Amino acid sequence: MGRVSQAQAQENRRRVVETASRLLREQGTHLSVADLMKSAGLTHGGFYKQFASKEALIDEATAHAFAELAQHHKDGLDQYAGQRDAAQRALIDAYLSAEHRDSPADGCPAAALATDMARDGGDTEARRVYTQGVGEFSDFLAAKDQDGITRLCTMLGALVLSRATNGTPLSDEILTAARTALIGTD
Repeated sequence: MGRVSQAQAQENRRRVVETASRLLREQGTHLSVADLMKSAGLTHGGFYKQFASKEALIDEATAHAFAELAQHHKDGLDQYAGQRDAAQRALIDAYLSAEHRDSPADGCPAAALATDMARDGGDTEARRVYTQGVGEFSDFLAAKDQDGITRLCTMLGALVLSRATNGTPLSDEILTAARTALIGTD
């Protein structure tokens, strides 16, 4: 098999980062390189042509996940013509939904990676990006009557507990209670 073009190599790298971003949110940082590359539709050997290490990929995939989150916030503001309160309300409503609970691969990296970041500890680029992303998310959520950190903690805690109790009535009750506490009744 011949060498791939530079354009194809860049496309392969983009596909691996996007796949890793989804898998990290779904499975955590302990996913295997072989499973990742298979999911991306590439060979295991190609991984080390693209990345110095699995940790380097985790750094980049974490940054990608938080960039998607930031873009989602921007899109929400654009959709609501800069009406921050309406954009926040829509975000909170979607965040505390059964759809978000049931789709961790497409969901919030702050909730999905919290345990891994705490467990892995250390001074890594992924942890720096995670910390910055959490700070930016809480800044976006700040409102006149509630600070962003409180809102974020409520949302993250509710999402994690709802995922942990999924399949029981308690799971939906958790989402409803948190949504009511943050934005009022439906």
